[in-house]
Order: sequence, then C-alpha cells, then structure tokens
Amino acid sequence: MRDSGRVVLVPGADGAGVAVVDGAPVAVDDLAGWVGQVQRRSSPRWVLPSVEQHYPPLLAAGVRLGRCHDLGLTEAVLLAFAERPGRPRGVEAAWARLRGLPEPEDPRPVTRGEQPTLFEAARPVVAVDRVLAVLADQERRIAATARPDLLRLLVAAESAGGLAAAEMTHAGLPWRAEVHLALLADMLGPRPAPGNRPARLAELAARVSVAFGGRPVNPDHPPSIVKAFAREGIEVESARAWVLKELDHPAVEPLLAYKDLAKLWVAHGWSWLESWVSDGRFRPDYVVGGVVSGRWATRGGAALQLPKVLRRAVRADPGWSLVVADAAQLEPRVLGALSGDRRFAEVARGEDLYAGLAADAFDGDRGRAKIAMLSAMYGGTSGEAGPLLAVLRKRFPVAVEYVEQAARAGEAGRAVRSRLGRTSPPGEEDVDERRARQWGRFTRNFVVQASAADWALTMLASLRRRLFQTEAQIVFFQHDEVIVHCPRDLGEWVAAEVSAAADEASALVFAGSAVPFPLQASIVETYADAK
Repeated sequence: MRDSGRVVLVPGADGAGVAVVDGAPVAVDDLAGWVGQVQRRSSPRWVLPSVEQHYPPLLAAGVRLGRCHDLGLTEAVLLAFAERPGRPRGVEAAWARLRGLPEPEDPRPVTRGEQPTLFEAARPVVAVDRVLAVLADQERRIAATARPDLLRLLVAAESAGGLAAAEMTHAGLPWRAEVHLALLADMLGPRPAPGNRPARLAELAARVSVAFGGRPVNPDHPPSIVKAFAREGIEVESARAWVLKELDHPAVEPLLAYKDLAKLWVAHGWSWLESWVSDGRFRPDYVVGGVVSGRWATRGGAALQLPKVLRRAVRADPGWSLVVADAAQLEPRVLGALSGDRRFAEVARGEDLYAGLAADAFDGDRGRAKIAMLSAMYGGTSGEAGPLLAVLRKRFPVAVEYVEQAARAGEAGRAVRSRLGRTSPPGEEDVDERRARQWGRFTRNFVVQASAADWALTMLASLRRRLFQTEAQIVFFQHDEVIVHCPRDLGEWVAAEVSAAADEASALVFAGSAVPFPLQASIVETYADAK
C-alpha cells in the first residue's frame, strides 16, 4: 500500500478524519485545512470512498483536489466489467463481498439542500482498514484484466468526472433569472394562479376545442385527443407529436404549439426557476455514470435537457465570457476510430463528417448520408433506412461490421464493451426473437455511445487539469459539449486548451487512429450565441 503519490482519505465526524500517507494512518482534526496544505505542497492522487459525498464539504471550505480515485465509481465500473451490474457499490458493500457477507445497500444520495455541514456525522464513518482492503482489491481486479491500461484510464477519467461534477454544482451555471422571467412572460403570459393554465396555453386549449367543433378537449390528456380525432373519423395510435404532424386537421397546429409550451411551463417554468436558480446560478445535482453507457444524468433540475430558448438566460458575469465547445458528429467519428476502417477515416477528415460521407457514397445528399449513419449505429431498417444502410455497408464494410458484430453479441445474450472497458449489462438467455433483436439494437449502439462517453470524460479530465490553477471554471458538461466560465482576457487561451484537451483525449482513447475529433469552441457572452 506504500505510494508516495497517493493519499487515502477517510473523512469522519466534526471536520476530522484519517489520512493514510505512505501506508501509515494519520489522525487529522482539521481535515479540510490539512488536505488544502497537502494539495498545495504535493498534489497527490487522493483516494476517497465517495467523491459525491465527501468532496462538497471540502469545496465549501475552499479546498479543491487535483486528482483522485473514487472507490464507489470504480466499484461500479468493475462490477459491470464482471457482468454483475446493479450491485451496491459503496465501500461497505464492496468489503462485505470480499468477506462473503451480506451486502448492505448504498446510502441514499444527499441531494442539494440536504448537504451536511463539514463532515458532520450524517453518514456512518467508514473504517480505514475496510477502505484500504477495497482499494487493494480494486487494484488487483484491474491488473487481472486483459487491458489494465485502458481500464485504469477509464477509472481515472470517471473519478475526475466525479470531481468535475461536484465543482460544477458548487460553481453553478451563470443564470439570469430576469431574462428567464421575461422569456416566460413573452411565451406564456403572466404567471397564472395555482391550478390555472398560463394565458397562452389557455388560448391554445380553446383553439383546440374550436377545431373539434366546440366540444371540450383536454390537450393535457392524450386519450382525449385520440378520441377527439376518432370522432372526426381519423384513427391515430397516439397523441405524440410525430403522429400528429402527419395529419391534415385544423387542431394539429394549436395542439403542437400547446405541447411545446406546456413542456416549457412544466419542466422549466416559474416553479423550476424558484427551485433551481439562486444567487445568479443554476446548480443541478449531476450523477456521474448515471446511464449504463457512461453518460451523466441529473438528480432533478433537468440540466441535460435545457431547451434552446432558455439558453438566452445563460450569461457570463460582467467582465467574463463563456467558452462553449461541442464535438462535431462525435458518435460517427467514434465508430470510425473503433472499427479502424481506413476508408471511413479518410471521409471523416473534414469538419462535417456527413458531408464527406455524402460526397463519397450518396451523390452529395447529406440527409441520406446521415440517415444511413444513424441506421448503422441504432439499427434502423424501416423506410429508406434499409437501402441506405446497404450502401453504407458496401462502401465501409469494416465500420458497419463492427456494430453488427456488437448487435449479434447482444442478440445472443452476451455483454459488449466500450473502448476503455465500460461494459453493457448482459442480455437474457432463451428469449424470443423480438426481444433478442431489441437487445441487439441496444448493444449495437452501446459500443459506440459508451466509447464516445470514454472520449468525452477523458477530454473533460484533461481540460479540468489544464484549467486547475486558473480562475476558469467548468460549469456545464453533457455528452459532447462543455462550457467554461472564465475572465474575458482568458477566453482565447481557454479555447486553445479545450482544443488541446480534445487532442489529448483522442491520443489516449484512440491511439493511432487517423479519425479526427474536432472540438469547436465559441467565445460568447450568452449560451444562445454559441455556434
């Protein structure tokens, strides 16, 4: 357990804790102060039972960690790798598994507003010997894999993501409440009394009823809409927007408008603003690895589903800028790098992969090229998708075979892995053909989406390291997009560091691949102005 570059940290009660340095446990009364001193002096790799639980109190005390190994996040990755997903991942459960004992459930996550004061005894204190035993076991399990180097990179990126997520919640996304309120008033009208619809929604609801001959129809109740169309002699399978768009009826236009505005009202209306925005910041609770593919989720706040119209409310502080960057066509590029298809790599060299694909195989028709690519990654075969996929398969057989092999594995009930080793849940055995094909579509996309998450997390970790000693703050991250809030005079430098982080992630995750992964950055005052 001796490692001069690593410190095991076990927070306790009342701001105290135990640190293990060079194999020797040290009792610390003021843990935050001690950690801050050690971080400034030697910047070790900190080992924590749970970054989500133990890092926010450090941030509240003004202490940031440079690197870490999150035992809980690592345990989740290793359980999935061993095809045992869904098991408790906390230190106590991991230690119990080592001893063949019953596994206790993980404690309920502490949500925003419930965060205890600095290391107060809101949770049981984990014994140091159990932490050390779990750490040693995780190192053994990683070393025993066929590619421990890749799995170590995944664990490091996942742990860095845990640090970044906590820091993003602590810093918050700059949010102008007055802009948000003005948008709501403009689109919905004044804030309604409890139980009432906003004026604009009430107007649209009335128009829907008029379109159905004056008979009241509740646009919030899909069965009512289906029955209303049936009375008009129009049979529809559901009231979903894509179904309604195919109809020729005067109720369609107000219904679609109602659906869009109602979603804004319910998901990001006045109540959302009061609940999630304070002191000029939106602070969601991010869940690292919240999706099996490695993508993040949120615990309330819908941070990863912000409607474009509200991007106008995301504005930099005076004298600061937002650097907004997103990876162009990340998943198709990932497929090219995974498969090693040389011809596909040549097509992917331009900034617009779909345009290059169209010029090579689809007579310049970008729309058809995109449909073919999405069909390959998601398993679509209906309509024109089937013939277009056949063209893609003929021109890029190596790339298409990669995802089709993953699909066949899923159909047979086998797990598949991402580039760095994130593992899909195993499918069921002896299922009917329909369910087998459904799981095959899942594994077909999993290898691409999870590998894209590998790249994005590695990029995030690299960017975080590059910005660590500056005032620049990573304030938003989703799948293939990142936002940095920084002093205006650092904007150009941050944009260059974003590009360098993308290059580093590509070299680490897809070493030797000729497929480029451009991360295009815009320096703006408001999120809505980003490209």
